[in-house]
Formats: sequence, structure tokens, C-alpha cells
Amino acid sequence: MDLTGKKIVLGLSGGVACYKAAELCRLLTGQGASVQVVMTDAAAHFITPVTMQALSGRPVFSSQWDPRVDNNMAHIDVTRGADAILIAPCSADFMVKLAHGVCDDLLSTMCLARPRQLPLLIAPAMNVEMWQNPATQRNAAQLREDGIVIFGPGAGEQACGEVGLGRMLEPQQLLEEVIASFQPKTMAGKRILVTAGPTFEAIDPVRGITNLSSGKMGYAVARAAREAGAEVLLISGPTALPTPYGVQRINVQSAQQMHDAVMAAVEGQHVFVAVAAVADWRVANTSAQKMKKKGDGSVPELKFEQNPDILATVAARTSLAGHPYCVGFAAESENLLEYGAVKREKKGIPLLVGNIGHHTFGQDDNTIILFDENGHTILPRADKLTLARQLVCEISKRIDKYSLFQ
Repeated sequence: MDLTGKKIVLGLSGGVACYKAAELCRLLTGQGASVQVVMTDAAAHFITPVTMQALSGRPVFSSQWDPRVDNNMAHIDVTRGADAILIAPCSADFMVKLAHGVCDDLLSTMCLARPRQLPLLIAPAMNVEMWQNPATQRNAAQLREDGIVIFGPGAGEQACGEVGLGRMLEPQQLLEEVIASFQPKTMAGKRILVTAGPTFEAIDPVRGITNLSSGKMGYAVARAAREAGAEVLLISGPTALPTPYGVQRINVQSAQQMHDAVMAAVEGQHVFVAVAAVADWRVANTSAQKMKKKGDGSVPELKFEQNPDILATVAARTSLAGHPYCVGFAAESENLLEYGAVKREKKGIPLLVGNIGHHTFGQDDNTIILFDENGHTILPRADKLTLARQLVCEISKRIDKYSLFQ
């Protein structure tokens, strides 16, 4: 659980999006966080403190004069020892309070009195015209300048019936933002291109050849890189996985399509992480129509031709242009230490990640080995997101020494 041991103060200001705060509270506690809810009087018109108390397991604070606090200073005591304050929803008028230091209720006073090192995160929620109003945009700019982190808002249909920016992000998106806020920003300012998933090589319009890759590791790498502050582009073969929040995704099917998409996007990327399980061969004699079974029991003869080697192509480009820093993945069935070292040399890349394919495809955890010019390093079995975060950290250490970043 990513938030184990974290204390989150969840503030609710007035807005219909308060109904999302209930699910957000449940998700935060489900990830191990201790959640203390603080509500404004306006928020209590949309959702009851009883609901938030039931979901958080803690009494809800709403008054500056709450006698449950020993020294009657809830605006001080509630935030001491907290790891973050999250205001969700954060209404337009509450943004005004934060931008101008207004403290006329418990939540606004608590935010003004918070320790300077305590992160303040807000999730705006309001009508599209309210969000786009120049006054609101000035307030948002001031909040960013003051170091307050703004999540969203999202775009879409609003409770008033209008459509546009202003929706509070969905609870799962906010959960991912909160988790990301605690991750070190080792990749801030970097652009990272990631490939993930299998490829599918057509035999005829309804059949094809693929592999057992689920795409989970590639998607985890994309999420981890984004958490580390990078701008991430994910090029994915066919999977059933949702796109990690904040990551741009391009869908492809075949190895050739993945090659073309990578080559079209690689310019300007700082790092290329080739996680996808790309087919080595494709069917050369594909049929335009579905192949029919023959009465004599004979089977069609398939002819194969080699697919382009995406990683080797990008690595060759790197040797000329000096970027991107290339990281490859190798899925073997045996002799990983031997084959991994050889493959890194053959591909001409500085870092290769090796694993046993049938031990990882479709699984939620894995063991990986990092191969570089100094030998190999084993990362012990863990869930794939944990491994992805460790890998991103290792990449950040290496690119600091890489010529592109000098």
C-alpha cells in the first residue's frame, strides 16, 4: 500500500463534487493512509459529516471552536504531524481564500497556519465559466507561485449541464496524484518514451500470432516515470490495461506499426525504455480473407520475414545524435545471466533489464536483473510498480553521468 504511514488532512469546501470526496477518502484509507477530514459549512450542505466520519474512521472537524481539541486550537493541532493537506473539492471562493490569506473558518485558517514544509494540494471543482474567469486564473497562478499544487481540473459534462474544464478529477486520478506527490522527482524536466505490451502479427483478417505479455511492466514503468516528474509517451501494443493518469498513449498492433510510431516520436526524447515484447517475425504471406480448412486435412504454409529491431534502430540513432538514453528489456526462458549480458552488447545499449519471460508474463510481481558495463545487479522479487520505481531511480542515476545531460 503506497500510503502506509501517511497522515492526510482531507479538506472539503462547498460543491456538488463533495460526493467524489467520499470515494476518495475510501481510496486513501485503502492505500494505508490515515485520513482526517475537515469540512466547511458549505461542504456540509452537500455531504454529511457522518458519512465522512464513517469512511475515515475519525471524527470530522468543522468548527474553529471545537472543544475536542485540548487547547481549542484545531487550526494548529490538526495539521501538526500531517504529511499533506488535500482540498478536494476546492471551490472558486476557497481558492480566493488561499490566494489572499483569508482565514474566516477552520479549513482556511488551518491552511494559513500550516507549517511551510507541509504540502498543500488542491483539486479545483467549479463551473467552466468560473474556472476560465480571469480572476480565477489569476488566483490559480498565485497559488502555483506560492508552491500550492493544483490537480486538474478535468474537462467534461458538469452538474449544471454545461461542458468544459472545471470538473474535479475522479477519485482514482486524485489518488494517483497524491501517491505521485510523495515520489522523488528524479526525472523532472525529462521526456521519456516507453513501449509496452505484445505485438500482434496478422495471419488473415481474424487470426494472428502474438505472445503472453500483459503490458503490466511497461505500464508500471510509464507510471513510475510520470510520478518521477517526467513527460511520458507510452506506445502500447494490444492490452486491456487503463492508461496511467497523466501519460499520453498511442495504440499500435503490429511490430511494424510500433517501429513507425517510435521513430516518429523519438526525436527530442531524453530516455527510451523498450519494454514491449515485440515479435521477431511477421507473416509474409498474409491472406486477405479468412483461411478455410481444407477437406483433405492439409494446413496452410506460413512464410515468415523478420520485423525491424526497434531498440537496435534507436540505439544506432543514439550513437549518432547522442540521445536518447536507451534501456532495453530481454525476456529469456533460460541462462538469463549469460544471454542478458550478450544481448546488451549486441543491441549496443548502456542498460538492459532481464527477466524470465514465463515467470513474469501476466504476473503482478517479478524479479529483474540490470545489466550494464559493470556487470549485473539483481532487483529482488517485488510488485511491478515497485520494480518500475526502482528502475526509474537507477536510470536517473545513470543519465546524470550520460553525455546528453552534461
